[in-house]
Amino acid sequence: MSRIALRLLALIAVVWTTSAQAADFSYGSQSRYAPSYAPSVQSLGPDSWAGPYLGGNLGYAWGSVDNNPTKPSGFVAGAQAGYNFRNGPWVFGVEGDIQATGADDTFAPWKFSNPWFGTLRGRAGYLLTNVIMFYGTGGLAFGDLRGETFGLSESHTTAGWTAGLGAEYGFAPHWSAKLEYLYVDLANSPFSITGVSNGYRFGSVRFGVNYHFW
Repeated sequence: MSRIALRLLALIAVVWTTSAQAADFSYGSQSRYAPSYAPSVQSLGPDSWAGPYLGGNLGYAWGSVDNNPTKPSGFVAGAQAGYNFRNGPWVFGVEGDIQATGADDTFAPWKFSNPWFGTLRGRAGYLLTNVIMFYGTGGLAFGDLRGETFGLSESHTTAGWTAGLGAEYGFAPHWSAKLEYLYVDLANSPFSITGVSNGYRFGSVRFGVNYHFW
């Protein structure tokens, strides 16, 4: 995995650790976040949605390579970490994730694959009830695009952008599940083996589970 991915993992770890330490000083007064409009469902899920969280996800990605007929697709799996702030029914936060993917496609003589990608995004959500949240998300994306032909291979790690929508449900104390769609645009870079610039643009649907440290 490239140094960019390793640096992001380190950044996520630092942010999550710092957030968790800061949260230790404030969770004793967590009741101030509890909504007055839904006291009867507090035991079913996060009663604040505020604070750090950590989780994993599994999904599927499909897309296309610019200036090439290949359309890599495949399963994705990874981990995410983030931090939420709450103001009434509104939830704002930041989330980072790193994904391993099996997305690839061959259109002779070309094969392109996306071994991994990651994102660093802002999130803005609205609570329909205390346990159901719909949200939008967007920010930075980065990842690796690998091309192969006639026994030659070439990889480029590029940055781009991502945006998407999701829904999250608090199904038990400290636990939530989410369903999320992301569109990811990894910028073009010049490939010697194709003689043109290639980039990868794809959609991804992921199911994830988070543990909240509130």
